[in-house]
Amino acid sequence: MKSLLSPTLLLSLTFLLSNCGDSPKPEPQQDSDPEARTSIEMVTDRGTMVLELYNETPKHRDNFISLTNEGAFDSLLFHRVIENFMVQSGDPDSKNAEPGKALGNGDRDYLVDAEMDTSLFHKKGVLAAARDGNPGRGSSAMQFYITQGKVFNDSLLEQSEKRINGWLAEHYVKQMPEHAALGDSIFAAEQAEDWDAYEIWGDSIKSIALQHDFEQYTFPDHHREIYKTVGGTPHLDQSYTIFGEVISGISVVDSIAAVATDSLDRPMIDVRVVSVRVLD
Repeated sequence: MKSLLSPTLLLSLTFLLSNCGDSPKPEPQQDSDPEARTSIEMVTDRGTMVLELYNETPKHRDNFISLTNEGAFDSLLFHRVIENFMVQSGDPDSKNAEPGKALGNGDRDYLVDAEMDTSLFHKKGVLAAARDGNPGRGSSAMQFYITQGKVFNDSLLEQSEKRINGWLAEHYVKQMPEHAALGDSIFAAEQAEDWDAYEIWGDSIKSIALQHDFEQYTFPDHHREIYKTVGGTPHLDQSYTIFGEVISGISVVDSIAAVATDSLDRPMIDVRVVSVRVLD
């Protein structure tokens, strides 16, 4: 996997994010499956978090549980940290990485099918799967992020909706049989890190998307209210699979997000996942 949560796919939108101020506790996602959720304990060298995995995204839930039971996440670094945005881990290459080494390309050799759910949204503290630009929006097997984000106002939320709809339009174009080759070309350019070709193919897809009338996404009232009070990273909605949330220890996310980082967003002093386990 290359460029998971890459600048071209995600971080180009970080200009929307500024300092959050106080950090209110995230509210539980609503309209959730009444079935009991699986709880996960994640011990880091900045403290301990407890997360719940959503039943609405069973493929991601089961994959995360399986990897947890293997000990796959133990001793991995938070290799990408952006304050007021998110903290990212899950790269198996980070376990014994030398200081300053570029990270983010390590993974297992499979993707997890995308499980977009309109009831789930990127409020502060959600657990979501990183991905590259594959046309099906399949998730990384291992790499995940936890959102920190910021509190938004109505004007910024309107900008986020425009970003979401732009991404969705491009996704719909890539799914059209007559334009499948374009989607394959832009993905191949990303994998090769040929950013000139990536931009050319991307402009072609954007141009085609403008010729079609796609159904526009708008934030449900409840989501909008949470973004205006608790905060989060709303422009990521409907583009990445969300599969859990922090229910205890959200201050750990704030602590990790506040560390000094280098030009590649890797913490200057390693921040490590000590252990992850399923709670009985």
